[in-house]
Amino acid sequence: MNRIITAVLALFISFPLLISAQSDFYSSGTEVHDAELLTKSMNREELLGQLFMIGFFGTGPSPEILSWIEKRNLGGVKIFGWNVVDLPTLGITIGAYQKAAAKTKLKIPLFIATDQEGGWVRHIKGKTSITPGNLSIGATKLPYDAYMTGYYIGTQLRTLGINMNFAPTVDVYTNPEADVIGPRSFSSNPQETAEMSVAFFQGQDISKVISTAKHFPGHGNVTQDSHGVLPVIHTTIDTLWERELLPYRYLVKKDLPAIMSGHLAFPEITGEIKPASLSPYFLTGLLREKMGFEGIIITDDMRMGGATSAAHNTSQACIDAIEAGNDIILISHGVEIYEEVWNRMLHRMEEDSGFNKKVQQAVKRILTVKLKYLKGDDRVPLYPDIDAIKEGIPSQEAQEFFFNEACRSVTMLREKDIPLQPETAGKVLIAAPYRLFLSTGKEYFPEADTFYFPFAPSQNEVPRLQESFLRTAAEYDTVIFSMANRTGVEILKQLRELDCTVIVISSLTPVYLKDLPWIKSAIAVYGTGQESFTAGFSALLGSFSPEGILPIPLDQHRYPSE
Repeated sequence: MNRIITAVLALFISFPLLISAQSDFYSSGTEVHDAELLTKSMNREELLGQLFMIGFFGTGPSPEILSWIEKRNLGGVKIFGWNVVDLPTLGITIGAYQKAAAKTKLKIPLFIATDQEGGWVRHIKGKTSITPGNLSIGATKLPYDAYMTGYYIGTQLRTLGINMNFAPTVDVYTNPEADVIGPRSFSSNPQETAEMSVAFFQGQDISKVISTAKHFPGHGNVTQDSHGVLPVIHTTIDTLWERELLPYRYLVKKDLPAIMSGHLAFPEITGEIKPASLSPYFLTGLLREKMGFEGIIITDDMRMGGATSAAHNTSQACIDAIEAGNDIILISHGVEIYEEVWNRMLHRMEEDSGFNKKVQQAVKRILTVKLKYLKGDDRVPLYPDIDAIKEGIPSQEAQEFFFNEACRSVTMLREKDIPLQPETAGKVLIAAPYRLFLSTGKEYFPEADTFYFPFAPSQNEVPRLQESFLRTAAEYDTVIFSMANRTGVEILKQLRELDCTVIVISSLTPVYLKDLPWIKSAIAVYGTGQESFTAGFSALLGSFSPEGILPIPLDQHRYPSE
């Protein structure tokens, strides 16, 4: 009898070790209970590693990242613009990371994530498509354009081995002063934003790239940038529910796999100046329990000022983030910070059974998404085909689509001197903060002169630019001006008293025209790529009649109110 008891006890004690030895990512299925089984087989360090998504410096495989994969079961890597010198090199780097993950005991593939929203935000540059952007899609009001944009962006990321995209941006363009969002939004209309967001997600999902909607619960009513400070938004829960949260409510019903939590404070709702990214009310109560979201929640970068303002340091903010309901913490850079956060969180797991349980729940959700997206035959390739990268990005079909979409979105704003004919324009000056705009303009007006000014000059430099531009423009009959931001407005104002024809081609967001009522000739494009600028000049010369519908009101009083 004693021998039987001893044998049973020995088997019971060794059972977790047997699971650990026999269970890995590829021996699991695709059901939720398989994610649960794999989670139960993992020790504390293996569990904790899955919660980390970290960035690196350089363009080749980082020794620090490779070490974290090997020793800590790292869950994900974020690709930033500084990591991309060319696309084939990026593919090699991603393949090296996934090969390192495949050599670990559990063989769990990495999330390889980036920000490729389209339009203004495009971390993977090189030969990837410069799309006309979300606001352009809002101007066509065609879900087809949103769907195909998501599809082509996803297809390019798939070729590179990037399996997660922090897009679509579903922030409603509520506040015209929200410069940090601006053209990244689809519309100021919540319903249209929701419809375009769903279409973008469904198009990207075809490529098996994991869509991550952002910035929950809504960044479109913010005048400050959460990279540096914690924006405070004064709105009620009823308004938030019907406006900013409407796109999320649509997406959750369509089985969206991931959402990014934003560093934004809502004191009227929570009663405190605390970011929603660290708020159990928003993440657990509202998103999980009321809205029924079952996917993974990823923090915006925890190195941002909006994240650390409440917790005072990154490591405490990361602990608070997991306590609030996030599943993955994104940290863009800082090896010493990674180590500090790791040690603090591991200690918390050892000391606090409740925190340990939250980590396990987070890992189960992470593995559920990974089993769904990163295991099947149709998954994003773990080891990118370098020849396919060289030959397939961008595709001819993508280029044709984005040009046609850019043309569909061109919007007539003020039509006094449009179309403009070169033979009647007189002496032409083309001014812009984009050299591509100037060279494109020269193709249509070969005899024109150009004036370049920086997109973001220093405050001390602006007066000099204003004086120089006024002095230059005084010699011309027609000035074609590319307006992209508030600096452009300040420079353009110098022409108000000149006796010349001024035509604005607005790029990105046209909201700045509300401060320029004396401008009588203006059209809007919404991107800064070749397709958008070509479409803009073609419309200016009357090659086609613009049919885009302004996706935001230029009258500030017509923006949605509280």
